[in-house]
Amino acid sequence: MRVAFLGAGTMLAQAARPAPVNAAETDALLLSCMDFRLVDETEAYMAGRGLRNKYDHIILAGASLGALTEKYPAWGKSFWEHLEVAIQLHQIHKVFVMDHRDCGAYKAILGEDLSKEPAKEKAVHVSKLAELATLIKNKYPKLEVELLLMSLDGKVEVIV
Repeated sequence: MRVAFLGAGTMLAQAARPAPVNAAETDALLLSCMDFRLVDETEAYMAGRGLRNKYDHIILAGASLGALTEKYPAWGKSFWEHLEVAIQLHQIHKVFVMDHRDCGAYKAILGEDLSKEPAKEKAVHVSKLAELATLIKNKYPKLEVELLLMSLDGKVEVIV
């Protein structure tokens, strides 16, 4: 058990986390959304893929859309800079891009609640995911890219 002092005599006890793995054991980078509703489900999905503590994680509102949007250009810049660092430091060979349904960032950036029309919502996510995958593959042809769409119940669909 680790104890952190937060000031004014306040302590926060935290369960000890496993020691970090060797950078050579880092397999991938995950780009996902910041939505608090799916933090645990995202972690569980990656662990279920055998990647617990073996991936770097970039979090942007809207995930693929966040990396592409012109409304917040610093987000895309941040994505590309973090990807470059992950390649340099951890020799990643795969990028997972995980969007999710009922995404508030999609609503805010695109100005439309796509969740009311599931088929249209999926089509828009697929389009943004594919656009980002193409950009990644063009810049880094040796990287594998896997595209994912998570439902609010934590189920993940692989987008081809």
